[in-house]
Amino acid sequence: MSMEKLVILTTGGTLDKDHDTFTESLVLNTENVTNVPELLRVGKTHFPRVQPIMSLDSADMTEDHRAHILSAVKIVPETHIVITHGTSTMGETAGFLDGKTGDKTVVLTGALRPFALGKSDAGFNVGGAVVAAQALPAGVYAVMNGRIFKAGEVSKDVKSGRFDV
Repeated sequence: MSMEKLVILTTGGTLDKDHDTFTESLVLNTENVTNVPELLRVGKTHFPRVQPIMSLDSADMTEDHRAHILSAVKIVPETHIVITHGTSTMGETAGFLDGKTGDKTVVLTGALRPFALGKSDAGFNVGGAVVAAQALPAGVYAVMNGRIFKAGEVSKDVKSGRFDV
């Protein structure tokens, strides 16, 4: 596979949140600004194309947002796609996309701690997703905590703070 056939679509989520010192809360930039280019730079990974498509907390995601994500997946020329996504509803989006992406390999990933705050799982998860998207057959998956999940198996265990089957 040629490395140029990989794109990272960003949708927001904790990975892209930052600390707002005025409100003392974690916030997303509403201008589709993403931390993914910096994350890739730190990892010395230069080949994926990054395309922001929205900046949204996944808890606020609707079916219309998921339809927008599906449209982006279908439109991009790349056949291997990583989608950064909030962890709250990653499973719902994976299920929505499942069976609708044709011959493309789609891997959702995210972070439980913002990249901008340091000591984040974002780099580990995105790195795993980039590798998985290149190696897995067509379909929809999620990569979190060093594990690959099929679309119907994506489940966040809030109590343990990780994804499990």
